Amino acid sequence: MRKPHFELPLHFMLLPPVIIVLIYSYGPILGLVIAFQRYVPAKGISGSEWVGLDQFKYVFSLPDTMNVIMNTLSISVMKLAAGLVVPIAVALMLNEVRKHVFKRLVQTFIYFPYFLSWVLLGGILIDILSPERGVVNAMLGWVGVEPIYFLGDNGWFRYVLVITNEWKEFGFSTIVYLAALTGINPTLYEAAVIDGANRWRQTWHVTLPGIRPIIVLLMTLALGQVLNAGFDQVLNLYSPQVYESGDIIDTMVYRMGLLDAQFSVAAAVGLFKSAISLLLISVAYYLAYRLVHYRIF
Repeated sequence: MRKPHFELPLHFMLLPPVIIVLIYSYGPILGLVIAFQRYVPAKGISGSEWVGLDQFKYVFSLPDTMNVIMNTLSISVMKLAAGLVVPIAVALMLNEVRKHVFKRLVQTFIYFPYFLSWVLLGGILIDILSPERGVVNAMLGWVGVEPIYFLGDNGWFRYVLVITNEWKEFGFSTIVYLAALTGINPTLYEAAVIDGANRWRQTWHVTLPGIRPIIVLLMTLALGQVLNAGFDQVLNLYSPQVYESGDIIDTMVYRMGLLDAQFSVAAAVGLFKSAISLLLISVAYYLAYRLVHYRIF
């Protein structure tokens, strides 16, 4: 009987990334215990008082907690909806372009913002949307519209978040849908033409059904991110003036934990969000498996 053959050099190559993951991903999980304590840094985890679920009760007793949760959900849902419709529409339009040079130029143009950080884009957007010197308000002034404080008005702030996020992110999804479009059998279009279908009919009956598995997959996987309303974006664009419409769970954790030094309260909020996210991710993967037979292994 042959002995099992172990590739020890390959296993040793895995050690550095495994150690890094253990230190930076699994190690901090032990610190979640402070969500159940009245944590005092000078006393440490072992010396801090155990309070059970008091921190969670305190969080949900705050008057702004439910508003923050609703802000997170509403912003996330709007982003998910825009992230589904816009890339599909752009991919379908680009698929009809026959000039390859123009097509690739447009792809590069819409994909470029995806690589920029929100720190950089935030500064650009603050200048562009400024009510005094912003380009957008200058253009609105040409048609007689009064200046709008987009980043300081609760009525506009959520829509600014959704539109700017989609402008940055939709290029990546568009590339995914364009790749899916190349997998559609051309004979299906030929058969549709023979049956008298115009371009709109071909899109509805051939193109969209052809990319439906990718649409369903991306949509279901996005459900796991519904509580991530975009911390980087919101942090760089919001201000106390728009806390009512723009404050989300992640920014609440940031202010409580890092600015106000309420470490136990911030840990409780973060743990609550992580638990709900885990549930949503599990449901998303189950739906992806049931609907399009997607598996992660």
